[in-house]
Amino acid sequence: MLTDEIIYFFQKQGFVIASTTDKDGTPHNSCKGIVKIDKNKNEIYLLDLYKTKTHENLKRDTNISITAVDEHKFIGYCIKGRAKTIKKDRLKPHIVKAWEERIVHRVTDRIIKNIHGEKGHPRHPEILLPKPEYLIIVQVKEVVDLTPHALK
Repeated sequence: MLTDEIIYFFQKQGFVIASTTDKDGTPHNSCKGIVKIDKNKNEIYLLDLYKTKTHENLKRDTNISITAVDEHKFIGYCIKGRAKTIKKDRLKPHIVKAWEERIVHRVTDRIIKNIHGEKGHPRHPEILLPKPEYLIIVQVKEVVDLTPHALK
């Protein structure tokens, strides 16, 4: 289900949009960072920095989707699945380390883009992010290719 191409695509994203369902049935979207993708287990690991709406929604309904698009390449995917959460005090050190490495990579990318003259955020907002509150493990059930049929 998770092909190497899809895994590579998601790992290249700075963030993804995670969608859950609010108490009244309306969609709730939030930005999340992928920490790890386990092809063998068909799982995606997201760390959530805030224990608010997404966390509340997942306690009530474990359905989740993760969406990312690359506008330049005109491709994207929506991954649908079921989520379980792991409390902050039960996070394995290698997961937190992987998140910290992703943050360092994002800051490095921003610095390089700034050196090349690409305008972006004047500071490095990633450095100001809080530590993760909990882990979301998504068991992938379906992958939807968002690339228009005419371009496949």
